[in-house]
Amino acid sequence: MQTTVIRYDAGAKPVSLSGQIQAQNETHLAFRIGGRLIERNVSVGDEVAPGRLVAKLDSQDEKNALISAQADLTAAQAALVEARNNEQRYRTLVATGVVSRAQYDAAQQQLAAAQSRVAAATAAAQTARNNVGYSELRSNVAGVVTAKGAEPGEVVQPGQMIVQVARKGGKDAVFNVPAALMRESPKNPTVTVALVDDPTITAVGHVREVSPQADPATGTYAVKVGLDAPPDTMRLGATVTGTVTLNTGRVVTVPCAALIQLDGKPGVWVVDPVSSKVEVRLISLERCDGSTAIISSGLTDGDIVVTAGVHALRPGQQVKLLPSVPG
Repeated sequence: MQTTVIRYDAGAKPVSLSGQIQAQNETHLAFRIGGRLIERNVSVGDEVAPGRLVAKLDSQDEKNALISAQADLTAAQAALVEARNNEQRYRTLVATGVVSRAQYDAAQQQLAAAQSRVAAATAAAQTARNNVGYSELRSNVAGVVTAKGAEPGEVVQPGQMIVQVARKGGKDAVFNVPAALMRESPKNPTVTVALVDDPTITAVGHVREVSPQADPATGTYAVKVGLDAPPDTMRLGATVTGTVTLNTGRVVTVPCAALIQLDGKPGVWVVDPVSSKVEVRLISLERCDGSTAIISSGLTDGDIVVTAGVHALRPGQQVKLLPSVPG
């Protein structure tokens, strides 16, 4: 009878998932004001640097508003000059009794009102000037354009994405991970990432971010793995496989052919080394990988397990042992 001697070892299960390379940081460039887009100077794949002109809006309305605000400011400044002169003249006259105190108080009120109108007109002119500047969209980051959100001729809203920029710097491998796998994963595991179209191109990374909420459609969690010094050939959008080794605790492996069912529960035949008789031992089966069964409990080191002809045995049957195979 062919047997194996049980020896427990620390189990390790490599698991691989498919994912995609993404930039660690992406920025949406958008206008602060709305209007008709008349120019977009970059497209997907273009590199941008801080200060580069990305797009323009039709700014005629903003320019007209600036002209009007500047005219209001000029008028308010002229009214302030007149009110200040009147206040100074009335101050002299009230001291000599030529005008009444009430007239001087009115002149002071007119001066204060004129000063307030100048302050308001100055702020309005500055806002109009800013709006003219906001009609030009310039990049504030360095990176590569990965998406565009509007075409020339479209009317865009404030905050609407015009282009998306993947900022230069780190790269992530992003995977959709089942909840069961996340429970088995060790804390901060090392992940080996390889390109699907060229598995010789690899990088090593560590979990940087885990989504706190599962995707409602798939039930998986988005996990971002920050890559350590990824090669340039690992480009944004590339499909990759990520492999992590899960520590499953102390386990023992036996051939799947050694398994039997007793009342719907998995078990094996164990041989008594003194009497050479067999008995059924119930086990906790982790899984079967191909032809190998992974057992987590139910056996002890040194147990002799029958690995062939198990369905022909009965409890208490005496068997003749062949040379055993270590478990």
